[in-house]
Amino acid sequence: MLDNGSEIHPLFEGAPSTTEFKKLRKRIVRETREAIQHFGMIERGAKWLVCLSGGKDSYTLLAVLHELQWRGLLPVEILACNLDQGQPGFPATVLPGFLERMGVPHRIEYQDTYSIVMDKVPQGRTYCALCSRLRRGNLYRIAREEGCSAVVLGHHRDDILETFMMNLFHGSRLATMPPKLVNEEGDLFVYRPLAFVAEADCEKFAKSMDYPIIPCDLCGSQDGLQRQQVKAILDGWEANNPGRRQKMFRALMNSRPSHLLDTDIFDFVGLSRNA
Repeated sequence: MLDNGSEIHPLFEGAPSTTEFKKLRKRIVRETREAIQHFGMIERGAKWLVCLSGGKDSYTLLAVLHELQWRGLLPVEILACNLDQGQPGFPATVLPGFLERMGVPHRIEYQDTYSIVMDKVPQGRTYCALCSRLRRGNLYRIAREEGCSAVVLGHHRDDILETFMMNLFHGSRLATMPPKLVNEEGDLFVYRPLAFVAEADCEKFAKSMDYPIIPCDLCGSQDGLQRQQVKAILDGWEANNPGRRQKMFRALMNSRPSHLLDTDIFDFVGLSRNA
């Protein structure tokens, strides 16, 4: 991967020349490509609505997808989209300015979902469920208006693992964020190309590139979120046993229905022995 002048996409201009960063970049690009191929995300000639929040994960997603497109490995059209949800103090000029400078086709949409969330969610309850539902509905609408076949999100490996643990502890089910799904209406794919990428790598990458990170103060301002508790548990396990997160994530790709207890996915009643 070359890093001088016109030979790279503007999203990578000024990239550190250190061996450590080059290895990081190569790893993220490789893992993203592997996820796209493994889960069959490519429809040649498709148009993707790539959702950009301004966080480290979505910047990483945008850069890596353009890297793959530039290298001829992602034959789709990319439209970046930021949904400004009306949060007080949100720096509304940061993302439009960044995308203009980078020459990235984009759409900025303003919808005041913040006021709805603050009005509807009782005091002391978390905002995440309603906020994400309103955001998702708007993104689906935008994707349809722009002729996109897929909404592409920046959830990474750790998001997927944390969601699995939350469902296990609080939802009484074995489920997580799938890397690929079809929405309820059946007209759009939802992709998560960073499914194999570690959160720590996204953070290192975005910081190394000095992208203008915008924190989500709405969610981050709340204490005691279940996801924060799960993250702390996983951090403790990882500290005591390095590599534990990756082993747990690999387990999600290696399920054995006959060794679980769900009669809807394995016919225990019909199981017979050899006479």
